[in-house]
Amino acid sequence: MKTADFDFDLPEDRIALRPADPRDSARLLVVDGDALQDRIIRDLPDFLRPGDALVFNDTRVIPARLSGVRQRPNPVVDGPDGDTLTVEVEATLHHRDAPDIWSAFMKPGKRIKPGDRIRFGAHGDAACDLGRLDATVTAKGDDGLITLKFDLSGPVLDDAIRDVGVMPLPPYIAAKRPEDDRDRSDYQTVYAQHDGSVAAPTAGLHFTPALLDAIRARGVSTHAVTLHVGAGTFLPVKADDLSDHKMHSEWGEVSGKTAAALNAVHASGGRIICVGTTSLRLLESATAEDGEIKPFHGDTAIFITPGYRFRAVDVLMTNFHLPKSTLFMLVSAFAGQAVMKAAYAHAIADGYRFYSYGDGSLLFRA
Repeated sequence: MKTADFDFDLPEDRIALRPADPRDSARLLVVDGDALQDRIIRDLPDFLRPGDALVFNDTRVIPARLSGVRQRPNPVVDGPDGDTLTVEVEATLHHRDAPDIWSAFMKPGKRIKPGDRIRFGAHGDAACDLGRLDATVTAKGDDGLITLKFDLSGPVLDDAIRDVGVMPLPPYIAAKRPEDDRDRSDYQTVYAQHDGSVAAPTAGLHFTPALLDAIRARGVSTHAVTLHVGAGTFLPVKADDLSDHKMHSEWGEVSGKTAAALNAVHASGGRIICVGTTSLRLLESATAEDGEIKPFHGDTAIFITPGYRFRAVDVLMTNFHLPKSTLFMLVSAFAGQAVMKAAYAHAIADGYRFYSYGDGSLLFRA
């Protein structure tokens, strides 16, 4: 299939820069084949049945965008202090590879080389180490990822990243306004538990404690899985043909208890409703050919496009995605490509808000 098959025109004013307030007042487009309904998020329980299961991604977004300077010895200058060349850089952490190692996307990245030292946080000479975080570039991949080995490790590194980092707002928001204190709460789900994501599982941003209570009161069980979303979720598909696109891996976990509970839901005739493409991708990665959901612990790089046979998920709640993105390809696979093109055309014409802080959709599997 061609990437161009998943293109569409989106007016700039449809990109939401702030979320709805309250969260569950955002709009909800219900897509069931050719039938479309315009509702709001707090109507979600109307479409659920006793015995159904809602699956959330309980990852927590970390302040994964780091600004700093690249330091490299200056071969032109002979001096006892080893004069250095410095260039301002920005890193968006992507995947934790070890207690002291992260892969990251960096700007400007072309001239960064293994052996470079990067000083994040406080720049220049610091009287102490407070507000400073240093790393060494150890590798540079063909896929644009740069490996950073930090001087700190484990929980101490986590604390330092929280001190010097900012919330990694998506590029289509960050290009229009800076990150601020509101984003620290707005860009986090109310049920976030496990640190590790550099992008929010945005369908979950619509949920409030009251909405969760209403869902459970309807006899719907709720379950958590964890997928640490990487910065690759923001990357455009550059290949003309989908078969040439490489997905970046992300770490996820489905516990044995959760797998057993979800299998029991299907066995009793209930449906599995995923909140977000991240929980869907993880469940599909954990599910065998016969439809049994297995415990899962590790990386997944699953790439779902039209023609994929879904094994686990019956209904998907998700936001509206970018043109030519892997996520629009996924929803096209789930509900039907023609159906989703018509649904998106309706959403654009009717003023729905798009992307991470935008409105939601509820998709029934084709």
